Amino acid sequence: MPTRYIIYCDESDDKGQFFSNFYGGVLILASRREAIEAELQALKNELRIFDGEMKWQRITENYADKYIAFVDKVFDIVERGDMKIRIMFTHNRHRPVLEEYMIGRDYFMLYYQFVKHAFGLQYAVPDGDTATAQLLLDDVPHHSDKFRQFKDYMSTLSSFPKWSRAGMSIAYHDIAEVNSKEHHILQALDVVLGGIQSRLNEKHTRPHPPAKRRGKRTKAKARVYAKIKDRIREIYPNFNVGTSTGIMDGPHERFEHPYRHWLFVPNNAVIDPSRTKKAKTKGK
Repeated sequence: MPTRYIIYCDESDDKGQFFSNFYGGVLILASRREAIEAELQALKNELRIFDGEMKWQRITENYADKYIAFVDKVFDIVERGDMKIRIMFTHNRHRPVLEEYMIGRDYFMLYYQFVKHAFGLQYAVPDGDTATAQLLLDDVPHHSDKFRQFKDYMSTLSSFPKWSRAGMSIAYHDIAEVNSKEHHILQALDVVLGGIQSRLNEKHTRPHPPAKRRGKRTKAKARVYAKIKDRIREIYPNFNVGTSTGIMDGPHERFEHPYRHWLFVPNNAVIDPSRTKKAKTKGK
């Protein structure tokens, strides 16, 4: 039997103040799904979160400690190797030059690049074996015809030469939309992805105008992000959240690493000085 993986995906903040197009994914062995879901459910029961969905946007002062405990559990699972988390984003200073056929297809094309490269899936196939991946996406923002086109587009990844030589594939019927309320692993991704995009776009580090001080909810999110940052830095000391994670020992680390970031720069991008953080700060 081929090795079977599941990749849970989500996206957030397609137009942020400084960074945009946040895409996140969690890779697990399909054989570990039930055990991981049960472990996260057990923690939620312990925290007395029986029906609620864990989401970054729902963090409040009263629930901050529960979210911090949830983040700890998520990164315990990541550190022991049962989940691999990948976060991709773009910097607004890199403005892509779009050809006509690209307009309106950014969602498709960015997901394609994310799945194609972020996990290093050509290194996920055991020697002499083959592997398949199921792609489960939360909250697909397109109608059914568009999603069928998306599935057609994503399934062509199986013919990517590095994948086909390695024996990795994603079939059309293995790409599906799911409801994050029914998947604790997707909720884990939502919290981590939400924390990263909030930090990079300074949503929880500054007060929201017209307020002059940060509110309780913003401070609560800052506490939860601090836990995310601390747990990442237990894996990678001095981790730089706004850059791509390095590959010191070779590209196989794109698969082997438990946690990675990717600052995606389109090949046809040009630098727009007006969209840097320094320029935006000057304009205030």
